[in-house]
Amino acid sequence: MSVKAKYQPVLDLGERLGIKDGNVTEEGGTLKVKGMAQTQYEKDLIWDKIKEIGGEKPSDIKANITVEDDSVYHRHVVKSGESLSKIAKHYYGDAMKYKEIFSANTSILNNPDVIYPDQVLVIPKV
Repeated sequence: MSVKAKYQPVLDLGERLGIKDGNVTEEGGTLKVKGMAQTQYEKDLIWDKIKEIGGEKPSDIKANITVEDDSVYHRHVVKSGESLSKIAKHYYGDAMKYKEIFSANTSILNNPDVIYPDQVLVIPKV
């Protein structure tokens, strides 16, 4: 199996996320991946997939993923049935961090218990 085939799920994820300026080359058994993610969250998703396939310190891939907007961790579009605590659990693994999300969005939210589908929320770095 070629190293590119091994890491194909990483390349597929990059396409789904819309990684910009993507460039993939294979040299001497090492896959070199370059691109720009919109947010740190998307960059983390790419790295999590790399580690899932190649282990904590894979030696057969070199990735240079930059971040376009480093002012936030991510921007989340609210879906029907979501709450700030559910969103916080997804991004931080801790539902109680909903307070940080609420604080970062007081310009569009008045109450942490009231959010609407299609609102775009800033997910702050914590």
